[in-house]
Amino acid sequence: MLVNLNDILPRARKHGYAVGAFNTSNLELTQAIIGAAEALKAPVIVATSEKAITYAGIENISSMVMGMAKRARIPVCLHLDHGASYEVCRECMKHGYTSVMIDASHMSLKENVRLTRKVVRYARKRNVSVEAEIGRLAGIEDDLQVSKAEAVYTDPDEAKKFAEETECAALAVAIGTSHGAYKFKGKPKLRIDILKDIARLVRIPLVLHGASGVKPAWINRVNKFGGKLAHARGVPDDLIMQAVRSGIAKINTDTDLRIAFTAGVREYLIKNPKDFDSRKIVGHARDMIKQVVEDRIEVFGFINQA
Repeated sequence: MLVNLNDILPRARKHGYAVGAFNTSNLELTQAIIGAAEALKAPVIVATSEKAITYAGIENISSMVMGMAKRARIPVCLHLDHGASYEVCRECMKHGYTSVMIDASHMSLKENVRLTRKVVRYARKRNVSVEAEIGRLAGIEDDLQVSKAEAVYTDPDEAKKFAEETECAALAVAIGTSHGAYKFKGKPKLRIDILKDIARLVRIPLVLHGASGVKPAWINRVNKFGGKLAHARGVPDDLIMQAVRSGIAKINTDTDLRIAFTAGVREYLIKNPKDFDSRKIVGHARDMIKQVVEDRIEVFGFINQA
């Protein structure tokens, strides 16, 4: 069943769990994401970045996800992650996306409001939900690069004003997470105090980006078979659960899926050096991705919420 964010996130915010948004760029990732959600009877958001769209082709990737979503026994939202322009958001909507994110967080507050409102007006006529962002996360994800010096925590009062003026369906906030596999050098810490202030003032669902767990067991599995991901660190489960209890209703995951895919491919090739069947190679990776998605669904607390 194909849905948008308005069909699944308000309930998550009300009942204190978060729905996972998992990034895809190919068949196996999509199968793993939807398969894991179906197994645990959870709604799910399948997200694509602009780089994933360039890689797969917008017609190919939208048709693939929509086809699987319509046959799925759970609600599935097809979502654009970090859309950089009005034109990209509009193009995704024309190709069947049920939700888009317009990320103008690098602009002034005034320009962010203006561009987000423009996307919201276009999307509303097409029953498409819009996520926006205020504040900036450090790190690198696809073409998105923000240095630590440029990262800015979300201001609660600005978030309230932004949500009211744009009428977006969901708002991504910056409380200390970052994109990529190297999120913390010292002790992991999130500004839960800021999040609580935002949640008190902003009633729409809040979103946490840059929240992959990057668990040591997954990293060790990559490195065991020739990878070199030393010092990679993510957001611990206890901090994720604190964020959910404090108002987060949507959590994005991309890095964890890349790690699982890499671990699966490396492991299969090392253990089966004579095999050259690509279906077996990426099929093993798909199984590992599914395990990671199931783990995230459990941590985010949205099992049996479909």
